[in-house]
Amino acid sequence: MSKGFKTISFILLLTLILSFIITGCSKEEDLRKVRLVEVTHSLFYTPQYVALSLGFFEEEGLEIELIDGKGADKSMAAVLSKDADIGFMGPEASIYVYNEGREDYAINFAQLTQRDGQFLVAREPDPNFTWDKLKGKEVLGGRKGGVPFMTLEYVVKKNGLTPGVDVNLRTDVQFDVLAGAFVGGEGDYVTLFEPVASSLEKEGKGYVVTSIGVEGGYIPYTCYCALKSTIEKDPELIQSFTNALYKGMLWVQNHTTEEVAEVVKPFFPDTEDDVLISLIDRYKNQDSWKPDPVISKDGLEHLMDIMELAGELDVRPGYDKIVTTTFAEEAIKSVKLD
Repeated sequence: MSKGFKTISFILLLTLILSFIITGCSKEEDLRKVRLVEVTHSLFYTPQYVALSLGFFEEEGLEIELIDGKGADKSMAAVLSKDADIGFMGPEASIYVYNEGREDYAINFAQLTQRDGQFLVAREPDPNFTWDKLKGKEVLGGRKGGVPFMTLEYVVKKNGLTPGVDVNLRTDVQFDVLAGAFVGGEGDYVTLFEPVASSLEKEGKGYVVTSIGVEGGYIPYTCYCALKSTIEKDPELIQSFTNALYKGMLWVQNHTTEEVAEVVKPFFPDTEDDVLISLIDRYKNQDSWKPDPVISKDGLEHLMDIMELAGELDVRPGYDKIVTTTFAEEAIKSVKLD
């Protein structure tokens, strides 16, 4: 090979490498950065982590910065202050904000989970648990006014118990330290999401006795919301986000529990594989992740029934005020997985 040909080949190779680098950088720069605040970090939100892990958001032109809000109140505060572009939490937060009379309030545009994701955890195994066993007991239930606590209260009343009379439902322990307080000796029972509940089981410090979600029925339990102004000014962002999310929901529905566990493992590195598989299977079996991002009117009304029963809601906002189904319906119509 002549010296001149070698030089030309080297230049062509260098040009090709530079082209790949520039193209890669260009693609990264083209991605729109979106700050997503989630109410907590839980396997209950598996389809979201699947969408993140498999690059479905990147396919829609989005780069997600995931923020752990550590509670619905803090997550909604981040959305209202514009420290987050999209919020992921119970729609009760949007109801509270709307009823405060705020002009630029939060609107829910897609649901991810359709049941409560909590499990009731006891200090000893109880395969024959019945709700009357809570009589005279104390349950660590989380924050007053939050959907997890209100659903617990609804289920307790549904089973013939009166909170404050038959059972003490405590609201003085912060959501993110419920497990620690229980392990430290507080309460007879505690309500926990996964993987925390099963982690306690593995350590022999607590035992799941029942699912609050199964008892609670269909609720648009955790939904995505954005400010009214954001939805009006940037519908493309909301549509792209919803499309990516729906891809994650479809993927979970169409793959085995083992495959799902492998994909979400990077988000839960401290959870052992067998625990991941059993937890995902538990949520799948109770139909937590039906691939339907549309927030139904019946579901929202049921949630507001629960809020009224808890004494947390005086005025019901109109469904069309705090919910839009446009983006979820479009995603269902247009999104197909390869």
